Amino acid sequence: MIDFKKLAQDQKDAVIHIRRALHRIPEVGFSEKKTSAFVAEYLNKIGLQVEAGIAETGVVGQLELGERGKTLMIRADMDAIPLQEETGLPFASIHEGVMHACGHDAHMAMVLATAAILTRIKTSLRGAIKFLFQPAEEGPGGAKPMIESGVLDNPKVDYALGCHLHGGKEGTIGVKAGCVLAAMDRFDLKIIGKGGHGAMPHLCVDPIDVGVQVINTLQRIVSRQINPMSPVVLTVGRFHAGSAFNIIPAEAEIAGTTRALDRGIWDSWQNRMERIIKGTCEAMGAGYKLSYTRGYPPTVNHEALLEIVQRCAAEVVGEENVFEPEPMMAGDDMAFFLEKVPGFFFFLGAGRDHSAPLHNSRFDFNEGILPLGVETYLRLAYALLK
Repeated sequence: MIDFKKLAQDQKDAVIHIRRALHRIPEVGFSEKKTSAFVAEYLNKIGLQVEAGIAETGVVGQLELGERGKTLMIRADMDAIPLQEETGLPFASIHEGVMHACGHDAHMAMVLATAAILTRIKTSLRGAIKFLFQPAEEGPGGAKPMIESGVLDNPKVDYALGCHLHGGKEGTIGVKAGCVLAAMDRFDLKIIGKGGHGAMPHLCVDPIDVGVQVINTLQRIVSRQINPMSPVVLTVGRFHAGSAFNIIPAEAEIAGTTRALDRGIWDSWQNRMERIIKGTCEAMGAGYKLSYTRGYPPTVNHEALLEIVQRCAAEVVGEENVFEPEPMMAGDDMAFFLEKVPGFFFFLGAGRDHSAPLHNSRFDFNEGILPLGVETYLRLAYALLK
């Protein structure tokens, strides 16, 4: 009988050391050169077949298990976000204006530690395991170009697993089948009016006034066009116009994001918005240019794996500490892998009283939870490949 708990706890110091080393060198999407080199060197050191430079900075380490069987992919994201760290930690970021504030350092550390253990205890497993380290999850997205580069082939991946730190109670594991994260898009809108003197508005087409009406009307999509039982978000995060207090500008710029859990609603966003923007601008005598950028699809866990993941999570933290997370309106490009391969994205509770949340310049967590993620991966690997 393999003692997964002891194996994971024995790696506690190592996984913390890895996390801190990676935390010091955060890099934004598609520039993860130091991070990629660290990961590739580690995977080489433990004896895996390593391919680097996939989709610019992505890395895959492959573990062959001997007998023919299924192939499991365990995925970690590598990028950080453009945020100045304010934690005061002795291993804080050495890169000005960049920080691992979303836990990707933890994700990588758990997968690297899992790989190190599985290379030693692989004898009772069949098939292969791909340890995949993906760039640019925070944007513009590295999963899709990695898929296009063939990471799900040779050998064909049969299962995909991933984990994300979660604001839930420290030391718990979140497990839910179906949609767990939203589809996320971006829109950029330019309102084209006619500028002039602020004292003569009748000779102008005020793009600020038009923009206000557009923003208010767009919110009617949420409140009046979509079933209130289907969670959606339309957020305007930027509205910029003008340079002087007494001049009506010629243009205004608006940017924002849409979110939806339902694929049908996700597919309808652009047409719904275009219709409202066009009608409002025409009614007020303005022109417009809309750029709508599709982002990530909804992240959907496969029902067939629910029982296995629940059981393994309960063996790690106890059944009472396995929770079903509410779907979140955040997005993750793990979604692209789960569109192609049966898989599961689970959550490791890292929340503490009075602690800063994810994407905060003071975000930190208790590193003692990292072996829980490692143990979960170990148990899932054995459940799927034994």
